[in-house]
Amino acid sequence: MFVHIGCLTSYMSILARHYLAFRSGLCEHKKPLVPRMKRMRRFGSLLAASAVVFVFAVRPQPVLAKADAENICVSVGRLLEEGHYTQQKLNDELSRKFLHTYLELLDYSHLFFTQQDIDALNAKYSSSLDDDVLLGNLKPAYEIYDLYAKRVDERVAKVKELLKQPIDFKTDATIELSRQKAPWPKDEAEADQLWRGRIANELLQEHLSEHPLEPGPQLVTRRYDRLARNVHEEDRDEQVKLFLDALAQTYDPHSEYLSKADLKNFSINMGLSLVGIGAMLRTEDGYAKIESLVPGGPAQADGRLKVGDRITAVAQGSADYVDVREMRLDKVVEMIRGKKGTHVRLLVIPSDAADPSRRKSVELVRDEIKLKDQEARADIIIRKDENGDPIKLGWITLPSFYADMDHHQKSTTRDVLALLKRLKKENIAGLVVDLRRNGGGSLEEAISLTGLFLKSGPIVQTKDFHDHISISSDPDPGIAYTGPLVVLTSRQSASASEIFAAALQDYGRAVIVGDKNTFGKGTVQTILEIGRFTSLLGSRSQHDGALKLTIQKFYRVAGGSTQLHGVASDIVLPSLSDLPELGEGALKNCLPYDEVAKAKYTKWSDTHSLFLDQLKRRSAERVQNDREFHYVSEDMGRLRQKLNDNRISLNEDVRRKELEDDKIRKETRSKERLARHEEEPRIYRLTLDTVDKPNLQLIMFPGKLAAAKKSGVATKVAPEAASDADSDLIGGEDDTKEPAIDPERDETLNILSDLVDLTRGPKTASVRP
Repeated sequence: MFVHIGCLTSYMSILARHYLAFRSGLCEHKKPLVPRMKRMRRFGSLLAASAVVFVFAVRPQPVLAKADAENICVSVGRLLEEGHYTQQKLNDELSRKFLHTYLELLDYSHLFFTQQDIDALNAKYSSSLDDDVLLGNLKPAYEIYDLYAKRVDERVAKVKELLKQPIDFKTDATIELSRQKAPWPKDEAEADQLWRGRIANELLQEHLSEHPLEPGPQLVTRRYDRLARNVHEEDRDEQVKLFLDALAQTYDPHSEYLSKADLKNFSINMGLSLVGIGAMLRTEDGYAKIESLVPGGPAQADGRLKVGDRITAVAQGSADYVDVREMRLDKVVEMIRGKKGTHVRLLVIPSDAADPSRRKSVELVRDEIKLKDQEARADIIIRKDENGDPIKLGWITLPSFYADMDHHQKSTTRDVLALLKRLKKENIAGLVVDLRRNGGGSLEEAISLTGLFLKSGPIVQTKDFHDHISISSDPDPGIAYTGPLVVLTSRQSASASEIFAAALQDYGRAVIVGDKNTFGKGTVQTILEIGRFTSLLGSRSQHDGALKLTIQKFYRVAGGSTQLHGVASDIVLPSLSDLPELGEGALKNCLPYDEVAKAKYTKWSDTHSLFLDQLKRRSAERVQNDREFHYVSEDMGRLRQKLNDNRISLNEDVRRKELEDDKIRKETRSKERLARHEEEPRIYRLTLDTVDKPNLQLIMFPGKLAAAKKSGVATKVAPEAASDADSDLIGGEDDTKEPAIDPERDETLNILSDLVDLTRGPKTASVRP
């Protein structure tokens, strides 16, 4: 923490004099006294926290609730000033940025306010919000929110009138798909024009949907009634939460103010005891959008929901769908959560849908999300190399970097080491570590796991707000695996995953394959309970919420930051997830890329760099001739064009043709897949429960993939489906559905086979005793 308890009382008399004078002159003498308040910053975070402690102690009890909110506001402002990595002071420049962030949190698509409103709000608040925060003055937060609520009411009334009028679906007009970067309408007349197009599009979407919920005008009316109701249900506490959240996000997108309710949900998620589908959601343009999938949860195991999908309706079991557009996120989450074993259906707009009228229905069974479901697992893949000879390859899937901090019973490194021992026993020729859906986790585990593949040396550098650089090194000089190594990444690989991949790339230990770059999150956050700063002498309380604060940045041993740039792949494979819009750079107020001095380390060898050109050439030739990658490239081209154009037609015939073309394209591809006769591998699954058992579970065998192509998802393995010779290898059905068609997986195995070939045969792995 930033408060040293031994020095607390030494500032009390100073604080009493400054703060009481400041409070007493708040109304009549605000500006003359503001410099005095700002000069108090030199006392640092200790002074700030102590000031809040003193005032909390002397304020009269009848206004405690108001004092609580004010003290929380002051504490959050002080902690951001003194504790955030940037050390940015609350000044007029940050005040303007803060106001813009708050307005965008309220009006994400720039539709309710007009530029006239924005100009007026800027004139009134842009240079004073910093002072208001340090004073604990929340009046601007309430006034701005009240104006927003008024504009919503006015707009909803106009929408209802608009819905009574006939809509022309034969027009040549288009509208913007996303207005996040668009300017606010200059005046009410321009706003009315924008809204006519928006409502026409919403009605056309429902008209074209294969899953209609109710007549379009009725549905849209209900939707905007719900929006207005939601806006007015936000009480003052929730408005404070939003205001302070905007303040934190002004510093960087990963800093956040957590209310008491947020803390409760955070504890539930960290405890992994939540029953649901395992999806993290956020609000965007009125939709609940999937931000990430919990490793091992029902949604990720099912495989049909993707990051970026937007949920438009939810149904319980076989009941009718309920439209959830413009519904409060907590209510959407409440509808999705439920008792273990019950069914929930989601109607979603796919992340790669060029037309939001396209919907898919996904039914999932709610289940308890446990740490066990996030454990590392391995596959042993037997396939043929270019010479037609069988080759045995290892594949470790790592959903997260997990650790049991309390009981020290779970460790990513320990689990992967156990899998590596068994893979060595099975004489694998090479290994893939799959981090495509790994969003991070324990830094310590990322460092120690990297050490399994290196002899010794630094793994990652960390810089704090004092520009102090610390180097974290491999804690164990031993090495667990010395053979050919490929790390598979994606835009969803973040944080600890990037540290692992970056270190192995800098050492020349592994070939990095996947999307152009990983996510690019190179910052460290800590959780500070506000109650420690608003209560006497550090007594703990969760009633005041907490601040998730960015305090450090990560740097590679080669000196570059993983922030923003992420880790670039040595070999890039076409992928629908390879969009800059899914990375750190798409987040507002993200911290910049920079570099520090290179750490002292010795490269593993020049083997990988010597072979990299050949690996790239061989892979490029295969990708060029692979139909699945052709499909991906075609889809990416269409999606990229849509995102760049950012326009969608309001003509029904045009939209119907696009949807029909999409349907025909999918049907054609399905027929082409069925007509292919490809060599299929034999894959055995290895879990931590079966790692010491003599027999392994067969999850893929010749003939199974052809059957699975019809649905695009691998079916479960039944014991009777295998030959007699394989029957003793099957330990039961696999409860993890994986995509049967995964060109990235197949090409990564090809690259690994090439690497094995170029390094002249398999190298025997050595395992720690």
